[in-house]
Formats: sequence, structure tokens, C-alpha cells
Amino acid sequence: MENTNIAKKLLAVMAECAYVAKNGLNSFHKYKYATAEDVLQKVNESLTKNKIACVAVPELIEFTDVTNLKGNIEHLATVKVEITLIDGDSGEEVKIYGIGSGQDAGDKAVMKAQTAANKYAYMLSFCIATGDDPEADSKTDENNYAEPQNNIKHRAAVKPQPKAGNNIITCTGCGNVITNDRVVEYSIKNFGRPLCRECQKTAIKAA
Repeated sequence: MENTNIAKKLLAVMAECAYVAKNGLNSFHKYKYATAEDVLQKVNESLTKNKIACVAVPELIEFTDVTNLKGNIEHLATVKVEITLIDGDSGEEVKIYGIGSGQDAGDKAVMKAQTAANKYAYMLSFCIATGDDPEADSKTDENNYAEPQNNIKHRAAVKPQPKAGNNIITCTGCGNVITNDRVVEYSIKNFGRPLCRECQKTAIKAA
């Protein structure tokens, strides 16, 4: 790697990390996903091979308590991470960023958020393909799928509508298909999971 700059080295990293196998299993939804461990291990091997150091600085953006659909209080954390990639030969630097959210009833919400932020910073920056689903958290899924009576009525009243393309996203509260991407983005940002408008209102009232 002599007489080269960081851009050429990053191209090599992208080539070496183009795909990460999905070795994780969400036992609640029964789907496979690429774990943070697999992503970070592969990226780290490639970065060190190409003599690129990394320094990650996390920033806690939000930490709040939310009430899941079982009525239990859980912590929801959102973390932004700034990762500086430093060429060990030239000293050149490149910064990449990631945002992640984590929800937990104990003390692991921030750690989950940091792990997600690091994972997706590398996946987005290096265009890593996995065909991945959202972060797997069986415990949170089970809590969120305890459906109250008002959601059962809402489910019966609203008929799921098909969404164009292959990315079908369903509400974790009532199971209806969410066809509006902005609703999905807002829900992930504020509740840490996809919720339709009606279930968002229910979550806000419960909080």
C-alpha cells in the first residue's frame, strides 16, 4: 500500500467488505440478520490490513422512558457516533457518521444504541450489502406485540394496504402495513420502532 492515499485504501476496504453474511437469528420474527459483531469484525480486519486507524466518539442525543404495549417502562436511547478514519501512512483523515437507537428495560439501552450507530455507520459508508432487517431484539418484540383492546379494534377497522416494491413495513403495534415512508421515519426516530399514526397516538398517551 505504499505511495497511496486514503481514498484508494478505502476503495480496498469497500471491496473487501462488500458483503457480510447474515448469521444472526431473530427468534421472535424468525428472520436472519447481519450481526454487529460480524460487521465490525470484517471491517476491523480490512481497516487494519490497509493500515487505517479508527477513532469513534459517541454522543447521546436523547434518553427517555417509554411505555411498551404491555404497560412496562423501558429506556429508549438515541446515539450519534462520529468515526474518524486515519491513514497510518499519510495521516489523512476521513470522518463518517452513524445514528442508532436502542431500547431496554435495564441498563443496556445506550450500549444497544452505540452498537447500532457504529454498525450502520460502517454499513452505509462502505456500502455493505446484507439484505438486512432492522436490529433484532426478541424481548422488545415480544413486549411490543402484547396488543391492547383498542389496537384490536384499530386492526379490524383498517385493512392493510399493499406497498409498492419489496420493502413492506408493518406496524409493530397493530400489524397494519405502513405505506407512508415519512410515518416510518418519524416513528423510528421518536419511538424506536415502526408504528402507524394511530399506534403512535396510543404510545404518546401511554407515555
